[in-house]
Amino acid sequence: MASSFDPKELVKGYEKNELTIAVIGSHSALEIARGAKDESIHSLVVCQKGRDKTYSKHYLNRQRKGVEGTVGCVDEVIILDQFSDLVSEDIMKDLRIKAAIFVPNRSFCVYVPYQDIETRFSIPIFGNRYLLRAEERDEAWNQYTLMKEAGIRTPRRFEKPSDIHQLAIVKASEAQRKYERAFFFASNEKEFEEKSANLLKEKRATEEGIQNAVIEEVILGAQFNFNFFYSPLHQEIELMGIDMRRQTNLDGLLRLPAAQQLEVMKHVPVNHIEVGHVASTIRESLLEKAFAAAERLVAAAKKAKPPGIIGPFALQGAITSEEGHEDLVVFDLSLRVPGSPGIAATPYSYYLNGKRVSIGRRIAQEVKLAMEKERLHEIVT
Repeated sequence: MASSFDPKELVKGYEKNELTIAVIGSHSALEIARGAKDESIHSLVVCQKGRDKTYSKHYLNRQRKGVEGTVGCVDEVIILDQFSDLVSEDIMKDLRIKAAIFVPNRSFCVYVPYQDIETRFSIPIFGNRYLLRAEERDEAWNQYTLMKEAGIRTPRRFEKPSDIHQLAIVKASEAQRKYERAFFFASNEKEFEEKSANLLKEKRATEEGIQNAVIEEVILGAQFNFNFFYSPLHQEIELMGIDMRRQTNLDGLLRLPAAQQLEVMKHVPVNHIEVGHVASTIRESLLEKAFAAAERLVAAAKKAKPPGIIGPFALQGAITSEEGHEDLVVFDLSLRVPGSPGIAATPYSYYLNGKRVSIGRRIAQEVKLAMEKERLHEIVT
């Protein structure tokens, strides 16, 4: 972190009635803005020119003629030429004047380099900015390292194609969008080489992407994303909700009869681009497994990257049935706001609080309580 910037000292000068919760205008910005609004905190969305109307028009806080009160959850919008301009000194100075606390989402990590997030972005971040890059599989210390340290079961990995001796899934970065993955299945080295060659020929992946691809055993089970929240103020883990992914064009393919699926796959490559989520529930007897994994993860992260996890995180995986019992296998971690606001429709926050609480509102509640208790410095980095 730049020597001139200490987020913990900066927030000590923030005033309650001047506080702003800020987020980059993509992924889960409306979720964050609505949560801030519900807790009477000013919301600000930083947008990229040409991608701003969702926030600057459709959900902007405004009065409607003849209607009491206002509609919309976005109080203020800043429009940049590029998202990466967020680290310009003029923009950061403006955010500090507004007593901003920035909530990182996946788009923030995609469009602003990790090095800039860690060393140049002089705005207090709700969460641990030094954990964000662990989501990238090509980092030396990454989510697999963290899950191993936490004792969380993950799919068995094959270090090289010649190690493949059963059905495996290969996760390579897309050629055009590095943050998305081009998936394919292979049961041996020959299949790996053939399907890799096809991806390269179709320009859906690069040589580097294939070389750095993650190769994992295929886990057959019911897939779930467990969305948690760790509160440093209460030192508790809360299950906010559970969801499943909607992916294109995979979802469209799965809606076809089996014979048509095979015919379509001869001509159209299967994509797994995440475009939405479906709220879900799980059998109560399996909740303890999810909580146990989350508790171990929080403990391992605190030891590895102090202060560890702050706020929202998610375990993405599947429940398998093996030898007469069910087990949780985790494929991926999200170490920031999940992209599934629909989880507020699941009953888990209601069970805990007696009312439904969204991820966005839970973040705003934590910020608000920290401000009231003069503990804001404990939830930012």
